[in-house]
Amino acid sequence: RNALSPQLLTQLCEAFRRLQDDRDVHAVVLTGAGKAFCAGLDLKAMAEGGGLGAYAIHGEHDIMAAMDAFDRPIIIGVNGVAATGGFELALMGDILLASEEARFADTHCRVGLAPGWGLSQKLARIIGPSRAREAHFTGNFISAAQAEAWGLVSRAVPSDTLRDECSRIARDIVDCVPETVKVYKTMVNKGLSMDLAAGLTMERNVMTYVNR
Repeated sequence: RNALSPQLLTQLCEAFRRLQDDRDVHAVVLTGAGKAFCAGLDLKAMAEGGGLGAYAIHGEHDIMAAMDAFDRPIIIGVNGVAATGGFELALMGDILLASEEARFADTHCRVGLAPGWGLSQKLARIIGPSRAREAHFTGNFISAAQAEAWGLVSRAVPSDTLRDECSRIARDIVDCVPETVKVYKTMVNKGLSMDLAAGLTMERNVMTYVNR
């Protein structure tokens, strides 16, 4: 179920760093092998390694930092369960698509861990505070249909078309002007952390710079 072991986290970070250095890459699709997207942190590996410290998730192998540093679009294909750390991993992408089999769950409160990759801050901004609190405090699943209705994903698609839909979006991105796509990603992401007035000022300044 693609649980995030320390080894897998290391491999993901290394992959995104390689992709960042490859100027021929204009978009990335990330999905899960098998029937799950990601079951979250590997609790067995955590127990055997002496706890959360074994992961060093905020150091060299911080997947959120590695994905944030990638300056082109990341398309996430959620093909099954995306739970807890896997939910956070999905939200590190720019565009989310879900198969009809996808389910999202935040089980931090059930396993006695607090989130560290932005889930407590991102989810309420995406689906609203009340829905986010319900998800956080209960650990209950969000279905693909709910995720689509709430704006958590762009859309839910039949399971056998998910990868093709992700690839189609990637090809459409490749057809655009690469440098503008990169600038646009930066503008949107920075703007989400600002109020509207600051965001509009930032946009005007970036537009002036691009026009030069």
